[in-house]
Amino acid sequence: MDTIKEQYLCKLSFIFNFMKIIIAGAGDVGFHLAKLLSYEAQDTYVIDFDGDKLEYINNYLDVFTKKGDATSINLLKEIGIESADLLLAATESQNTNFTISVIGKALGAKKTIARIDNPEFLKNDVIDFKKFGVDFMISPQELAANEIKMLLNQASFNDTVEFEKGLFNIMGTTLEYKSPILDLTVKEAKEKFPSVDFITIAIKRVGVSQTIIPRGDTVYNFKDQVYFSVPKDSIEKLYPIIGQKQINIKNVMILGGSSIGFKTARNLCKENFTVKIIEKDKDKALDIADKLSNALVINGDGRNIELLEEENIREMDAFIAVTGNSETNIMSCLVAKSKGVKKTIALVENMDYMNISQTIGIDTLINKKLLAASSIFKHIRKGEVVALANLHNIDAEIFEFEVKEKSKVTKKPIKELRFPREAVFGGIIRDGVALMSFGDFQIEAGDKAIVFCLPEAISSVEELFKS
Repeated sequence: MDTIKEQYLCKLSFIFNFMKIIIAGAGDVGFHLAKLLSYEAQDTYVIDFDGDKLEYINNYLDVFTKKGDATSINLLKEIGIESADLLLAATESQNTNFTISVIGKALGAKKTIARIDNPEFLKNDVIDFKKFGVDFMISPQELAANEIKMLLNQASFNDTVEFEKGLFNIMGTTLEYKSPILDLTVKEAKEKFPSVDFITIAIKRVGVSQTIIPRGDTVYNFKDQVYFSVPKDSIEKLYPIIGQKQINIKNVMILGGSSIGFKTARNLCKENFTVKIIEKDKDKALDIADKLSNALVINGDGRNIELLEEENIREMDAFIAVTGNSETNIMSCLVAKSKGVKKTIALVENMDYMNISQTIGIDTLINKKLLAASSIFKHIRKGEVVALANLHNIDAEIFEFEVKEKSKVTKKPIKELRFPREAVFGGIIRDGVALMSFGDFQIEAGDKAIVFCLPEAISSVEELFKS
């Protein structure tokens, strides 16, 4: 079983616990969500007009399919919309998704989520869409654009996850030869840097398929991809430990004027980055130039190395490839890296590519379908889980639990909890303060606990947080 499937199988058994789910739209996002949800959902239905897409789903997934119009009241009633725990409207049309959500909610669906394209809907305080039947909205393009901006703001790291608005952060980086913690054990590293608050929560090692949950005697090796849990105030202090200086990104080149490329450029221009966009479609390039006066738009083929040289790629701090072709994005990022660009980010559609970014020399690979799925999981939480996140190239999950009264984790200090070896505490948030969670720490009701765990440990960790 591949790692992506493995991690989500466990995650879904934990979160969804046999739900009835209806997905409208069998495109990329719909298919991916169906793939994830089908593992544990008792009934998963996928609706689409396209018979070929539904046939493909039937061949690969254990779900029900229905050809037809998801806005049809009769069709929704036929598949039992009144008993649906979740309705995901994930067609290519924003308007259709709104319509599906409104109708589905009126017919009895407990929760509705609509895929949208217009970011205004996500940031408005004028219209309460829940009144009309849309409980949550996701924009895969907006999620990808926001992810890129966050990665650029922490450019010395190739993976970043924020909890509680950055109060706690999971930071991933590859250890190079100049890192002071190389060849040290985790315990020795803590002793050498006592003034820095950090917890090493995971290590992805070259040639080792299983993610390593480090203990005190675990040794840091050259080219290890190491993930640290760090309070906001300690992020800058972490740089000497990993042997890097903070990278300040100013000049950014974006390959591809797709929706993600446009949204990324828009976000970066607002924060005063200097942005160049290369788009080979002339009409699209002109349209972007009209909308983004602060960005320089180049009409040309970004696969042309001579063009990249002419546009001073060697002077760029970051190169972001977000065309519709994964291979083009990967290859162009490799070219950019060879020209001395500090930070490279490639958008990939193929899930199989997600685990190879560090091995091939690209800083970060992102997948908008995974980002969309993670966003949905954050909204569809149960019990004590208040947030979920996945890292880009690792077979594990990060949970944020809200500790309840009488929860088992409140009964003893951490070192006496019989916490699974395949999991580790990344920190505790108490009354808005980030606290380090070592062995003697006593967790209290009302705390929020950051936990990193491998798939096989999720159920055991859940038991400890039940009240």
